[in-house]
Amino acid sequence: MSQPYARTQTESDVLTAVTPATSAAPDPAPGPRSTYRLQLRPEFPFSAAEAAVPYLASLGVSHLHLSPVLEAVPGSTHGYDVTDHTRVRAELGGEPGLRALAATARGHGLGLVLDIVPNHMAVPSPLRLNGPLWQVLREGPDSPYARWFDIDWEAGGGQVLLPVLAEPPGPDSFTPDRDGGVLRHGELEFPLREGTAGLALPELLAAQWYRPAWWREARTGLNYRRFFTISDLIGVRVEDPEVFAATHAKVLELVRDGVVGGLRIDHVDGLADPEGYLRRLRTAVGEGCWVVVEKILARHERLSPGWPVAGTTGYDALHRVDGVLTDPAGSAELALRYTQFTGSAQWRETARACAREVLTGDLAAELAALERAAGPELAAGVKELLIAYPVYRPYPGEPELDPGALAEAAAPAGAGAVAGVRDLVLRDPAFAARFAQTSAALRAKSLEDRAFYRYAPLLSATEVGGDPGQPALTPAEFHAYCAALDRDWPGSGTVLSTHDTKRSADVRARISVLSQAPEVMGAPAGPDPQLAWVARQTALGLGEAPERAERLAEALLKAVREAALHTSWTDQDPAYEDTVAGYAPRDPELPPELAEAARANLLGMTLLHLAMPGVPEVYQGAETEYRALVDPDNRRPARFPREVLARLDAGAAPRGPAEEKLALTAALLRLRRDRPGLFTGYAPLPARGPAAEHCLAFARPGGLVAAATRLSHRLAGAGGWRDTVLPLPPGKWTALLDRGAAYEGEAALGELLSARPVALLVREGGGG
Repeated sequence: MSQPYARTQTESDVLTAVTPATSAAPDPAPGPRSTYRLQLRPEFPFSAAEAAVPYLASLGVSHLHLSPVLEAVPGSTHGYDVTDHTRVRAELGGEPGLRALAATARGHGLGLVLDIVPNHMAVPSPLRLNGPLWQVLREGPDSPYARWFDIDWEAGGGQVLLPVLAEPPGPDSFTPDRDGGVLRHGELEFPLREGTAGLALPELLAAQWYRPAWWREARTGLNYRRFFTISDLIGVRVEDPEVFAATHAKVLELVRDGVVGGLRIDHVDGLADPEGYLRRLRTAVGEGCWVVVEKILARHERLSPGWPVAGTTGYDALHRVDGVLTDPAGSAELALRYTQFTGSAQWRETARACAREVLTGDLAAELAALERAAGPELAAGVKELLIAYPVYRPYPGEPELDPGALAEAAAPAGAGAVAGVRDLVLRDPAFAARFAQTSAALRAKSLEDRAFYRYAPLLSATEVGGDPGQPALTPAEFHAYCAALDRDWPGSGTVLSTHDTKRSADVRARISVLSQAPEVMGAPAGPDPQLAWVARQTALGLGEAPERAERLAEALLKAVREAALHTSWTDQDPAYEDTVAGYAPRDPELPPELAEAARANLLGMTLLHLAMPGVPEVYQGAETEYRALVDPDNRRPARFPREVLARLDAGAAPRGPAEEKLALTAALLRLRRDRPGLFTGYAPLPARGPAAEHCLAFARPGGLVAAATRLSHRLAGAGGWRDTVLPLPPGKWTALLDRGAAYEGEAALGELLSARPVALLVREGGGG
């Protein structure tokens, strides 16, 4: 039963009041009220997660969200390189360890959500770790496992190209082990086709169902579908019912046994038939299992209403929270300063140029396969339509595809070629599926992994699915999004930091204050203006942090390789790369006035995320201040602020922004857990007065009001709140984070937000 709130409570009293009694933990709710993401790895196995359960239960989350748990490449730090769908990963503690974690979590009132990977498997070393692939390489297209993978045998001349060699093979590179039935290349082993062991080496190689090749051949010669441009992740055909059954049996068993109560579906855009897959999955797991999809939506794009899921994993929410706290005028000025300083093209031109580079370079093999299927007369239309398409992939329900994309593609390719491709997509399901899969890979690689590193006026805007050319969002747009989320997808996930974000929310909170003070960027020093600009913003975002120099150097090196302007992953320039670390500024701190604005952003983002509609996820360690850069920096083993939370629960006042964030996070998570009725409905609350535009507030009609300071640096420069007030819904309201002060009718914002830049109010006698 939820605790009543006294009007004299302190911030620490609130934390204590909503902590559950450890002797009578409630059963987990059927669907999550919030989730907490844990990145499992050999250094952080199931037992480590189990040890963290009491702390995470006290924090207030309802479910633990685990990174992939099935058998993966040995030593994998992420688990997305699955090798065996039938076993829980031994390096994490195996199935006994997972079941023990689930039992301990259940005893504390928590459920589990699993991240599953239906789109691809590893092409591991050693290859035999992937049993189905090993059998295909041994037995060829007649193998019962051949249906598992998208292999174009004809394009490969009857062989699968295996681009796994570090250098071009020579005539004596391979040694057959005729007794062992394998072909060796150094430490690599390949299966020998039956009946070929006695052949001379040239004939033996030609007789295999595969051709080992230098890794660079993948760009033009690959004949299997892969994950993006990663050739050691081979696509899986889960649209085949038998493949679905074989690859999901263990996960479905865990759901049926009550070990798992929810699933996150990785890279749903990579599947041939996402809706068909999701319908099959829903039938298998039942209506009680919470399912969300990693679907990257453009700002104007909406999730298909026919999908039987609770919603997305939350990148669409991330951009709204970030965007509404970004100054539109300042971000436009930053863009102007950036283009003048670096000579960079505008965002649209940059994005199109990167799409063309990636499609004709890294994805040349995928493009060639589509062009062969379409025929020479339509080849130009295939290429131009892929480049012009404005979202990750077309879906059924778009019978005309995208009119703007069709028109844009027609200019260079010709209207006839584009119309022919459109007709082919509409009448040929196999071509349509491969076109859509290639489109998704192209968007991911050309935007996320190239253009976002090449166009950098405001780095906080360059996250998956974002629009760096239009980083700011108006309050009206934010409210419209939240109202639609509450109406259409109330169970959708929402996030601020993930294992894939290029910068954690706390780093973005610091960088985005530059939109309120563009002059702070100045003219960063260095012979490469692009890198100097990126280095300065990255350093300001990270600030003073453990191992700062090393972490900055690693992130900047990745940035220049992804941008591919002077060096790249596949064509490295060692001389240029040797200069990268020297671009990191020695003074990484924001000016004091901007540090206070960063605090306002930090707490504002936290409040909006945890109070808005949806199911919020806290990334490991991000309940307190969490500054992380791009992976692998953001996948380091978790550190939990157990002692700090215990001190706050014991009555101590928060010390500094990190502890303020922890107190705010725990208060909201515990409210979500104990009084879920507060988080129903959505209504904007406009402020009234000279600084009204700086207050972003909304009510959850169940009995909650959230108010955040927007663009606080601009607010301070304009004279503060003055006589601006926030009209409140009917009733008496208790400010939970401000010594229980009570309000009725309206609240003067100068008073409500005097101690901190956010406020959380609960209606006395409210539901929940």
